[in-house]
Amino acid sequence: MPKAYWIAHVTVSNPDQYKFYATEAGIAFKKFSATILARGGPHEIMEGQGRQRNVVIEFLSLQAAIDCYNSEEYQSAKAKRAGAGEADIIIVEGV
Repeated sequence: MPKAYWIAHVTVSNPDQYKFYATEAGIAFKKFSATILARGGPHEIMEGQGRQRNVVIEFLSLQAAIDCYNSEEYQSAKAKRAGAGEADIIIVEGV
């Protein structure tokens, strides 16, 4: 079974509030055995639009990645991100 990945492009507008999201999202990621492969860090935009923060999170399967996103834990974290930043998040199955 191929792994799956959350790919998120994020702009943080309120770092103090965003910390609450990050802490609570970590609880959801742990519950679903996710591994953060990239979070923030230097980057180069080669094409298209970019955001200040880029995140890649690995899951054991596409279903686990979807279940994590839809989980009560993550949805609670997502609510804390409101007003603290904007995110584009996609889930993609690996090869």
